[in-house]
Amino acid sequence: MCGASTRALLPEGVNPSGYETRVVALVAVLSGAYRHSHRMVQSAMWEVFGIPMSLGTVNKLRLEASSALARVVESAKTYVQNSRVVGADETSFAQGNVDGCNEKKTKAWLWVMVTPLVAFFEITLSRCTQTAKDLLGENFNGILNSDRYASYNWVSVEQRQLCWAHLKREFIKISERTGVSKQIGEDLLKFEQELFKLWYQVRDGTLKRCEFQLKVQSIRNSIKSCLQEAANYEVGYKENTPFAKTVRTCRQILKVEPALWLFVTVEGVEPTNNAAERAIRPAVIWRRTSFGSQTKAGSTFVSRMLTVVTSLKFQRRNVLEFITNAVGAQRHGTSAPSLLPSVQADDKQVMKAA
Repeated sequence: MCGASTRALLPEGVNPSGYETRVVALVAVLSGAYRHSHRMVQSAMWEVFGIPMSLGTVNKLRLEASSALARVVESAKTYVQNSRVVGADETSFAQGNVDGCNEKKTKAWLWVMVTPLVAFFEITLSRCTQTAKDLLGENFNGILNSDRYASYNWVSVEQRQLCWAHLKREFIKISERTGVSKQIGEDLLKFEQELFKLWYQVRDGTLKRCEFQLKVQSIRNSIKSCLQEAANYEVGYKENTPFAKTVRTCRQILKVEPALWLFVTVEGVEPTNNAAERAIRPAVIWRRTSFGSQTKAGSTFVSRMLTVVTSLKFQRRNVLEFITNAVGAQRHGTSAPSLLPSVQADDKQVMKAA
């Protein structure tokens, strides 16, 4: 009919977006794994691959990849929640209010939960105890390796290993003060050095764990004695002198003192939270170069990509192939690839840690 508009049907197998699954995955990898801006991704797709696309298309393909990874990431969260040992850490993250999801302009927080083969990231608008419970699971039954941040205090001290790297920083602060604080701090640092000298021997296989446990007992008693010495001093409730800070720090550490020593008796537990801190470092770089995200969907993309990229690197699997398969599975209504390690890979990691 003259003047009528018609639209031909797309050939079978051609997606309405006009881009194949590998292009979608490539945009996600350039943006999520290599932390490029929308404009840099647009430029790379044209200059390197000869594929033109608008900035809006870059964002549209990012969101498609994020959607394809939703169930994959949720399974990673469940895996972490049921793991034997989990390292946790968090850092600030900016989330704008372009979509109206952060009307109060609240500071966002990027959390990470790490196991030897799977890491889970999530960005929230809260750093409270309930958020930590939601991430780890209300019925978390594993061992938590973290710093002394209060949001983790709902986990029993018998299930916690506090990070000695953070404790060492506290001891250094105490040693840099004057008077009694200085002596207490220097003693704590001396005992910390003795402890880790023994730990390195255990890790290198030159000291049996049973012998390590016997030798640590005297170090534990000495550290507890130093902390108790400071805690016994009377200071005003609101006193803000350097010595008052020492007293309060030592009292706080004494409350969770059993959580300093779980690594001594339980194999597979590390004395530091370095694994979680290493995992979160790329996220910190991303935050500094991008100034965070402008929408909730943007934060979701960041957390999902961090989860997938970090976990696949742990398992030495190809990120581009994985996301390509995930996007293809969503388009064709088939099962997405699994982010969880195979039983064989898990066993090898346990043997390596032992």
